[in-house]
Amino acid sequence: MMAKPFGAGCSAVPADGKGSFSGMATDPVATAASNNPVLSTLVTAVGEAGLGETLNSAKDITVFAPSNDAFKAVPKATMDAAMKDPKGLLTKVLTNHVVEGRLTPDKLAGDHKTLGGGTITVSGSGESFKVGEANVICGNVQTANATVYIIDGVLLPK
Repeated sequence: MMAKPFGAGCSAVPADGKGSFSGMATDPVATAASNNPVLSTLVTAVGEAGLGETLNSAKDITVFAPSNDAFKAVPKATMDAAMKDPKGLLTKVLTNHVVEGRLTPDKLAGDHKTLGGGTITVSGSGESFKVGEANVICGNVQTANATVYIIDGVLLPK
């Protein structure tokens, strides 16, 4: 059996319904995220970039999903620039949060090549991980095609 989701931020995930852990497990990742109120800003950005179908049809990926609060912490000028360039800058930012393969917590630490062509470094172990400077606040969330780690920061590409 798969390990359960972990982290202090998991308490913000609905207890039941489509946005709950059990509800998310039956849907592909973009659809699952759209049902989770913690990820509404991410879902809006994915929609603007036209990446929903790409994420939903991907096989076995890991998504480091910034929470709504993570997006609020990004400087307004940076967010505005990304949203004005959905097929360029926004897509580059969003694909910097996705890696191939479903990473379990025991395989999470290390360097991972992103779908955007960059590399992200995950450090930590057990139930305490950092992705670059961002903390995993709710990890090991399962969807039909992805493992999701909700993080408290946006991973801006270099």
